[in-house]
Amino acid sequence: MSQSINLYKQLANHKLFSKSVNFGLKRIKLALSLLGNPEKKLKNVISVIGESGKFTTLFSLKSFIEANNQKVTTHISPSLKDIRERFYMGGKYLSHKEIGKTIKQIEKLNIPLTVFECLTLVYIINASKINADYNIQETGALWRLDSNNIHDFPKLQICTNINKQHLNFLKRKTLDEVIKEDVGYLSYFTDIYIGKQSKHILRKIKVHLKNNKSKITYPNAWRLTKKNGKYYYQDRKFKIKLNTKNVYSKGMFENVCLAIKVALDLNVDKKTIQKTLPSLSFEGRFQYLKKGKIKNKLHRNEIIMIDGAHATADAQNLASYLKNLKIHKYGIWAMTKNKDPDLFIKQFKGIFKKIVTMPIENEFNSVPANELYKVATKNKFKAEKSDNFTEALKKISSDEKKLIVCFGSLYNCGNILNKN
Repeated sequence: MSQSINLYKQLANHKLFSKSVNFGLKRIKLALSLLGNPEKKLKNVISVIGESGKFTTLFSLKSFIEANNQKVTTHISPSLKDIRERFYMGGKYLSHKEIGKTIKQIEKLNIPLTVFECLTLVYIINASKINADYNIQETGALWRLDSNNIHDFPKLQICTNINKQHLNFLKRKTLDEVIKEDVGYLSYFTDIYIGKQSKHILRKIKVHLKNNKSKITYPNAWRLTKKNGKYYYQDRKFKIKLNTKNVYSKGMFENVCLAIKVALDLNVDKKTIQKTLPSLSFEGRFQYLKKGKIKNKLHRNEIIMIDGAHATADAQNLASYLKNLKIHKYGIWAMTKNKDPDLFIKQFKGIFKKIVTMPIENEFNSVPANELYKVATKNKFKAEKSDNFTEALKKISSDEKKLIVCFGSLYNCGNILNKN
């Protein structure tokens, strides 16, 4: 863990690498050119774009492809517990030593980059050395000027749920801008998959893709159905029972279904998908902590789960799931800046008996606990504030049978997982 923190500090304090978000492709394309264009060695590139559901879609697809005895590399953002999670190289993650060595290689280019651009280059340089069958990259925010948008002929481009999560990066801060940034610049020479959307957003997506020459699969190509309490994936050819053990919400099931549709089109056998489904588990997403140091500190009647929901759409998905649980629910809420905490917390009205707010450890961009407390009380929640997770947990833990939900930030989920 200390090695991971040291690498992040090295990047954050580096004179060449900026922590600020600065979209653009000129810098990374220059760096790639000086490196001999390693991105051209990546075959069957799959880009995963959107505001919500990228990781669950990516991880599910990766799992299905690997179960089909094919090699996959992945690039994700953010990492939860360790920087190594960002760089999966077909059966193993890059070591801290390999990451550090690659950063030194990038330093020698003497090109001012953002930290995210540097991390993208770490992935591309190392993935180019591996003859993987597929290389899957998750975008950071938006698509047009994201540093992963550097492939001329990607195999696939998958767009998950689009919502208002990234408005803060745009000039006019409108949903129309987000839709245009995500789908208005998709490749004309690929296969495009669109995940489940609201009717309004799907209409806008179709307008932007009207003249796109790629083969486009819209979300009406498959359905998520429910019978006798069980979910199923269904299209014209296949019906697959979603016999998962760690997938709970409708939104997550829709992401898994999107990955199933793509996997089937990549000739992954239905039986292979069926066998893989029970093993799917997504860290920091609707994750129950069933063992570990934190679980051991709780009373027998207490259950704890973590979820990185931080956008309003994510909050709605989490709230919809929690409403159906017949148990008292308490929340531990942390959040980073540039979000909309007021609109976010409104989605949980009538769900939590009490919310305890907290800052995110080692995160300069964390919203102070006092600010979140004010937002919670303004929205008529019974709330308390705390200085850290340990204190927050003490303010909630008791003999009462309950579910404790830690939500609002993937970064905080990572901290909690490390403590556990």
